[in-house]
Amino acid sequence: MTDVIAEQRTNWAGNVTYRATALLRPTSVGEVQHLVTSTPRLTALGSTHSFNEVADTDAVQLTLTEMPPSLEIDTTRRTVRVAAGMTHAQVAAGLEARGWALGNLASLPHISTAGAVATGTHGSGVRNPSLAQAVVGLDVVRASGEVEHVSAGSESGSDAASGSGSGSLDAHRVALGALGVVTALELAIEPSFEVATTVHLDLPWDAVEEHFDAVMADAYSVSMFTAFDDRGARQVWTKHRVDEPAPSVDLVALGARRATEAVHPGENDAASVTEQGGVPGPWSERLPHFRSTFSPSTGAEIQAEYLIPAASAVPALRALRPLADLFAPLLIAAEVRTIAADTAWLAPSSGRQSVGLHFTFRRDPSAVAAAVLRIEGVLAPFDPRPHWGKVSAASPSRLHEAYPQLAAFAELARSLDPTGRFRNGFLDRTLG
Repeated sequence: MTDVIAEQRTNWAGNVTYRATALLRPTSVGEVQHLVTSTPRLTALGSTHSFNEVADTDAVQLTLTEMPPSLEIDTTRRTVRVAAGMTHAQVAAGLEARGWALGNLASLPHISTAGAVATGTHGSGVRNPSLAQAVVGLDVVRASGEVEHVSAGSESGSDAASGSGSGSLDAHRVALGALGVVTALELAIEPSFEVATTVHLDLPWDAVEEHFDAVMADAYSVSMFTAFDDRGARQVWTKHRVDEPAPSVDLVALGARRATEAVHPGENDAASVTEQGGVPGPWSERLPHFRSTFSPSTGAEIQAEYLIPAASAVPALRALRPLADLFAPLLIAAEVRTIAADTAWLAPSSGRQSVGLHFTFRRDPSAVAAAVLRIEGVLAPFDPRPHWGKVSAASPSRLHEAYPQLAAFAELARSLDPTGRFRNGFLDRTLG
């Protein structure tokens, strides 16, 4: 079960070199329980798609990639129970084959289901909250080694034997690995549906500003890509759910032009993107930006993202435009998405309708650090919440301002893990 680290390992992007002394690969829940109780400190590792040290440790890492995949559908409750180490691509394929769907997916289907939930990852859509909101229950191995099921009826201090957990489900949905090792998730599902993706190019800034709300709400999921330069929104991806009314905003009339061939949002070959051109297809093959059978990029990048109140979107975009020259040599792509209000304590969209401002930079850590400082300074008036899995310069005090329930979460983490078995440097800095 234990791999002794003989050479350096990094995250997917290559900007974080893991310091772990060993990587544990349990193959069953029982092994997870044993490893948790026999290891003084350990940190769960997902698919390594985080760009900061949230999954790093100077102790031991534990991965669930060797756990057997499992997908159990309850058609009455409209839920699916999945092994936490499964990727969204695996879960989506299994659901689609049985005629079911998740409500939304992230742009990358390659990421682990539990890792995406734990960091508050999201897709886009004014009616679509973060992926964590789909969680209706989860199994978590506590610091004591006990397996606890936390569900929608859980209340702090309730009896674990009854199926209720210590702390509410909303506290556990986005937990940064601080409350235990999640081994299974129960997710809300719905009948399968089809989506058609249409891309428009070069929507002018004046149209973006005047019609932002209408454009972003015009389909099930909409994304804008920009470099904040004079081209405005270089790409607008409209993902229309075909069982809903067709989009009504005429982007061509607003100055854009419809793409006649597939385009990549960054600099790579468009062969890796999911089908465009308005061709309907399964939700599982349209809601992600990238095909699960392709690597979306070389990984040589660093990402940052900030969620702000939706009402601040246009002023924030206007404030970022003077940074275009700074971005020019560094920015691969910037994406603008919408996220519905969430109830998870630490979700970046918790309690407010949000717009996400995402930046994919070239892997130049010092230049990215400088750019992030500038971005956070510009966005400060708009109460930005940094994505938990991406780089940020936000101080612990700033994070506590941005996330009103962070102090309560820190208290819960201390009560459930009094010896700090699941602590790492990231959590020590964030939670105090």
